[in-house]
Amino acid sequence: MKYLHHSQEVTVDAACTVEVKTRVVTVTGPRGTLVKNFKHLKVEMKQTGPRSILVEKWMGSSKDRAAVRTVCSHISNMSKGVTLGFRYKLRSAYAHFPINCAVIQGGNVLEVRNFLGEKFLRVVPMPEGVTVEISTAMKDELYVSGNDIEAVSKSAARIQQCTTVKNKDIRKFLDGIYVSEKTTIDKPAEK
Repeated sequence: MKYLHHSQEVTVDAACTVEVKTRVVTVTGPRGTLVKNFKHLKVEMKQTGPRSILVEKWMGSSKDRAAVRTVCSHISNMSKGVTLGFRYKLRSAYAHFPINCAVIQGGNVLEVRNFLGEKFLRVVPMPEGVTVEISTAMKDELYVSGNDIEAVSKSAARIQQCTTVKNKDIRKFLDGIYVSEKTTIDKPAEK
């Protein structure tokens, strides 16, 4: 079934400005600038103010209507990223062999050693704009931080996937590095 018209307006934070040009959205805030391309989606995007964008779809199916909501969610995540930033906390869990993590190249690369007592060195590079650091407050904890939620979550997933146990019962061998908390770098202002 085709729906005649579906639209949704998204407004970014007061500290941000948003700009759209040929379905390429640029959000600028105190922590930097994020640019995202939505040319693969067939939606109309209009700037209705310095901080708001109207996303609409004419004669679309249910999937097209869902795409409108998805675009708005992406834009609000970009706004949150350039004002507060995103941080994923990861904890290493091990039964016998302690997992050793080392951050090299100024937080751009993570090296994982001694996983299940193996000699194999696991190297996880971070994408541009994402840094990894070892926590000083808690033992065996890592912080993956950045402005783009997709890049931060993908980096955390790659760290978790590099310590996947092979050829053993995963109910028994629970060793690995797991995401323990998803939070922001700066604390949101109380209203």
